[in-house]
Amino acid sequence: MNSFTDLFNTYNWNETKASIYAKTPADVEQALSSSKRTLEDFKALVSPAAAPYLEQMAQISQQLTQKRFGKVLQMYVPLYLSNECNNICTYCGFSYDNKVKRKTLSMMEVMQEVAAIKEMGYEHVLLVTGEDNVNVHVDYFKKVLQLIRPHFAHISMEIQPMDEEDYAQLIPFGLNTILVYQETYHQEDYKKHHPKGKKSNFKYRVETPDRLGKANIHKMGLGVLIGLEDWRTDCFFTALHLNYLEKKYWQSKYSLSFPRLRPYSGGLEPKVEMNDRELVQLICAYRLFNEEVELSISTRESPAFRNNIIKLGITSISAGSKTNPGGYTVAPESLEQFEISDERSPAEISRLITAQGYEAVWKDWDNCLA
Repeated sequence: MNSFTDLFNTYNWNETKASIYAKTPADVEQALSSSKRTLEDFKALVSPAAAPYLEQMAQISQQLTQKRFGKVLQMYVPLYLSNECNNICTYCGFSYDNKVKRKTLSMMEVMQEVAAIKEMGYEHVLLVTGEDNVNVHVDYFKKVLQLIRPHFAHISMEIQPMDEEDYAQLIPFGLNTILVYQETYHQEDYKKHHPKGKKSNFKYRVETPDRLGKANIHKMGLGVLIGLEDWRTDCFFTALHLNYLEKKYWQSKYSLSFPRLRPYSGGLEPKVEMNDRELVQLICAYRLFNEEVELSISTRESPAFRNNIIKLGITSISAGSKTNPGGYTVAPESLEQFEISDERSPAEISRLITAQGYEAVWKDWDNCLA
């Protein structure tokens, strides 16, 4: 099997969706009682039939998470480097057709943002850009990584998908993790939401984790944008993708995120709504399916939701986030990628974590737990 595409093409979206919705309470109970859960078990755990079992799922999820990760949550923060983008994406404030002022941080401005982030206490930073190969390219990333590497224990990036050799060039400069979200695994709807730009190439996008694995990246993050399509089906394909990657690129580590569609400048209404209870179900289903994967929750979610999710399977959480380039000090009024929901400071979130009997960890897992 050369890439995930080979496996993906053996599945049919409608048939997969039907099989999820056909799961019964007996299927759910079997999944809950299993010591090693399969993809069929995951289908049961995200199915409507699992809704009455949420409390039991949450208890198991909490136990499994504490067994593997202890009672700690890793703190991270995004640093947006640029809102320039060559893609048209229906759900994103950075979309090429959104006529707003564009900005890419200079090296001096990057360091101003780094100073603000360090003052908040962060040792783990997530670098984010729009997808623009002219202004934010490999050489730009090298300069940024080289500049900030002495200041952080862990550097992640969420940037445009690149070729294997490009990733391989960045790793020696301090790159640890790449997040690449498929947005949706529904090919027809994917085309509707990405009508222009390099991102419109579904195959290149879905094979990005393969290129990362071949480049020997330390960790990669997966996920879909919940709201574009049926979340249960999309998240099954995420689990399928994760399962494939762990077997083929076993030396890399993995994380999952589950961002729900948020308002932005010119916004898109979700095609499918997911309520809070369903998001808890999904988080617990992922944990029951995979004890090793890291699960991340961002400031997209409300304070009330984030307060209650800490003990149920999450391993990393952001706080004090700005989703615009220069948002911390340089250009607070520049265009945001999306609106955040939880505006509490990192210190407030740290106190919340402590109050629930957990510890806020500011460095990478490997460094802290070794």
